[in-house]
This record gives sequence, structure tokens and C-alpha cells, in this order.
Amino acid sequence: MSGTDPAAIWSGVLQIATVILALALLYVPLGDAIARVFDSPKHARVERGIYRVIGVDATAEQTWQAYARGILLFSAMGVLFVYVLQRAQAVLPASLGLPPVPEGLAFNTAVSFVTNTNWQSYSPEVTLGYTVQLAGLAVQNFVSAAVGIAVAVALIRGFARRGSATIGNFWVDLVRALGRILLPLAILMAIVLLIGGVVQNFDGFQTVQTVTGGSQVIPGGPVASQEAIKELGTNGGGFFNANSSHPFENPTPWTSVLEVLMILAIPFAMPRAFGRMVGDNRQGYAIAGVMASLWIAGVALTTWLELRAAGTAPQLAGGAMEGKEVRFGIWGSTLFAASTTGTSTGAVNSMHDSYTALGGMIPTLNMMLGEVAPGGVGTGLYGMLVLAIIAVFVGGLLIGRTPEYLGKKIGPREIKLASLYILVTPALVLGGVALSFAIPPVRADVEATSIWNPGVHGLSELLYAFTSAANNNGSAFAGLTANTPWLNTALGVAMLLGRFIPIVLALALAGSLAAQDRVPTTIGTLPTHRPQFAALLAVVTVVITALTYFPVLTLGPLAEGLL
Repeated sequence: MSGTDPAAIWSGVLQIATVILALALLYVPLGDAIARVFDSPKHARVERGIYRVIGVDATAEQTWQAYARGILLFSAMGVLFVYVLQRAQAVLPASLGLPPVPEGLAFNTAVSFVTNTNWQSYSPEVTLGYTVQLAGLAVQNFVSAAVGIAVAVALIRGFARRGSATIGNFWVDLVRALGRILLPLAILMAIVLLIGGVVQNFDGFQTVQTVTGGSQVIPGGPVASQEAIKELGTNGGGFFNANSSHPFENPTPWTSVLEVLMILAIPFAMPRAFGRMVGDNRQGYAIAGVMASLWIAGVALTTWLELRAAGTAPQLAGGAMEGKEVRFGIWGSTLFAASTTGTSTGAVNSMHDSYTALGGMIPTLNMMLGEVAPGGVGTGLYGMLVLAIIAVFVGGLLIGRTPEYLGKKIGPREIKLASLYILVTPALVLGGVALSFAIPPVRADVEATSIWNPGVHGLSELLYAFTSAANNNGSAFAGLTANTPWLNTALGVAMLLGRFIPIVLALALAGSLAAQDRVPTTIGTLPTHRPQFAALLAVVTVVITALTYFPVLTLGPLAEGLL
């Protein structure tokens, strides 16, 4: 069925409207619940037991340096643990007879899941046994998302506190994000996915007879439990190679809409938590409005470009349906694509490599925005707040005043930290792509082994890969062979630096803001809760991206789209 048929249009519009309505209904209660979790002075009995076991004083707060050290140490131990699990797979229970994961791939995968990227240079169902999937990948799906929430909360405290040398306690924030937010929601959503037909078993590989009389090996596994946190935590690593286009992960159109809602729910609720914690809900509405505008624009542009079916082959076929599941169609595929790339979720229910040239450019641009539309769990909010600081600085220049945001002066230190933050990812993306072609042996390997589609589309594939890795998204154009020594290493480094340098800068910013006293509001203070500021923030977000990435886009998807 063509995406322009009346039935397809009504179905597509209904899916988008359902997601928007559900997000609107969840915004206040979920955001308020998140704020209460981190504002509460009380510790649950189970939490106190965890603190005793790990040796943490829950009443002691940390400076931003100590908070950052906790995150870096915890994440380093996570990388080591997941790496060792993969290398020891052959002797682990429920390994399904699979061999150890090779060193380079094990490193890349460990880094990928600890950084909330979930990039997969392998076919999961024939590479990883159940123990690695559950004890390694599923656990990191929870804790990496919790780290993102913790950093966002620390930055919020930087705005909310006055003359404070501390920004909270990382271990307390981590435990609360896990036990009070992610785990309860994941259990609930796993049950709903089970009802929707997502599989959950430990049956391993089964041989079945096909309707033509042949045989086929069908993998099973504990999929629903991993699928729930994969989407809720904006992770994206699929249990199967086909990811959320696989019927065992995403059986029907309504489960696909549900998974989109799961991806967007917490990121869109975080601005409400921000407003509650700083004592001004209007600030949360302004941030959420910008996020929503960018997300809607991404969905609309991707859908429109795919419906146009630009190109000889799509027009002859009557629509750009290559790489898309018939049960989702164009509308369901583009809604999913724009939502996963607007967040830090690498899940896909269609193959972005098969999109039209310009249609495939929009998911790339979504990631290049810094994934703030609405971004990952926690990461989207602190990324948008950094951009808000830049917007306040620009606004202050326009009206000739020292910029202020939520009663905090934005001085040289804050601007330097914010500027470094927004420069990290473009440097990793453009540097990674440049090195892949500038070093002769690496270029020869990339062109001979990795790029299966030479020319401008091949450049688009590589650009997408580094954009996905450095922004901790994890989705891929799928036409690129990334399981090579160079790409395993280069993409792994991009994931690490793209995750932890911005985190350290955001925490340093939180510490700087928390140490300040609040300045009084005057007639010259720039209001940051009004539509004018929201528009300025949206423009700053897009312009920074356009100026940075436009040259390379002209060599890849734009050039391909104009051919």
C-alpha cells in the first residue's frame, strides 16, 4: 500500500497524534514523579542496604570533581566487566555453544553499551549467548541510562542551589534512577510487550518446518525484558540483528507506536522535572516546547521526503518501501526513525540506508543536533540546557547586558565550558571521517572492506556511522561493514570521548553554577520562559549544527539527493 493512499495517511496521522497525546498526558505526572525521586530526603530500606554494601554514605554530598570521578570509575568497571564476559562466553552457562567474541569486537561492544550507544557491529543472535545478553548488555541498558539521568539532575541542582560547593551524590542518584524510575517502568512495559507478542523464553535455537517443506533455524531468547529497557533507556541495542523490525521484537503496528512512546516518554518528561526542581514550571515548558518543535519537524520532514519517493527506483516501485516493513509502512517507519535519531536510541524498525538520499539525511541531522529533540534519557536535557546557556549569551549580547539564566550569571567560565561541550562531538565526527580517508592504509581498508556502496552514498554511510557513535546513538545506515580493526577502534574511541567529555564538562558547569548566589531579576533581565526565547533557542540549536556540518553534508546526502 502506498503511503499516499487515504487509508495510509489516516493511519499515519493517527499514529503521530496518538504519540503526541500520550506524551502530553504523561508530561506532568511523570515529570513530577522524577522530580520527587531526586528531591526526596528519604532513603528506602533497600537503598540503605545497597549503600552499606557498596560503602557509600548517602548523607554525604560530592563536589563536581568527586561526582565525575564516581561516574568515570563506575563506567570503567562496566567496560571491563562486559569485555571479560564476552571473552569468557564459551565457558559461561547459557552460551548456546557460541565462541568467545573477538578482542576488537568485544572492546567495541563493551564501550558501546556502557556509553548508552549500543552500536552493534555483529549479528546478536549468532554472536552472544543469553548470559552475555542479560548480565552484560541488559544490565548496561539500565545503568548507562541511569548515569544520564544522574548527570542531568546534577546540572539542574547547579541552577537550583545558591553558594553550594556540592551537586549531590552520584551513587544515591544512580540507585534512585535505577530503583525508582527505570526498573518499575521496564517491568511494566515488558509485560505489555509480552501481551503484544514479543517473545520471552530461553529456548535457544529451534529448527522448524517451513510451508514449502524446508527447514529453518529460529532463535528465541529473553527478548521482552531487554526490549523494554532498550527503549525506555534510549539504548537501542537489538536482541536480533534486524532490531525493532524483527517480528519477535516488534510484532505489530501498535507495538511499534508503543515503543516510540517508550523512547520519548522520559526525555520529554525531564523538562518538567527541571521546572519543578528549579521552582519555575514555565522554564520546563519552554525547554519542552523547543524539543517538541524540533521532533515534530524531524518527523514531518522525514515522512514528506520518503513519501515523495525521489529517485527512479522508488518512483517505478510506486513508493520508497525498500528496507521498510509492510506492517509499518512509510508513516510508521519514519515516525520511528525520527524518534530514535532525535533521541540517543539506536533502535530501528526500518533500514535507514535504504531511505531516499534526502530522507536519510534528516535522521543524520537529528543526531547532529546533539540529540536534543528530545534527546536521550537525561542527556537530552543537559544538552539542551547547555544550548540554552549559549542562547542566553547571544540574547545578552543583543540587549547589551551580562547574560543570566535562572538567576545565575553566565560569565567567561560558563561560556567556555558550554563552547567546549558543543565542539566535542563535531570534532569527533569530522575528525573520524577525515582520518578514515586521509590515512592511506586505513582508506584502502575502508573502501575495500567497509563501504559496499562507493561514491557519495558511501561517504554518507561513514558520516552516519561516526555521527551515530560520537552522539551515542547507535543506529547505522546498515550498508557499512564496521567489524574491522579500524572502525571497531575508531568508533569505540568516538563513543568513549563523545560520552564522557561532555559529561565532565556538564558537571563542571553544574559546579560553577551551584557555587554562585542568585542575582535579582531586573527590568533588563532576559525572560527565558517566553516564546521569544524558545524561538531563539531553537534557532541557535539549528544554526550551530548547520554551520558545523553543512560542508560535509553537501559532499554526501545533499550531493546524492541532487544527482
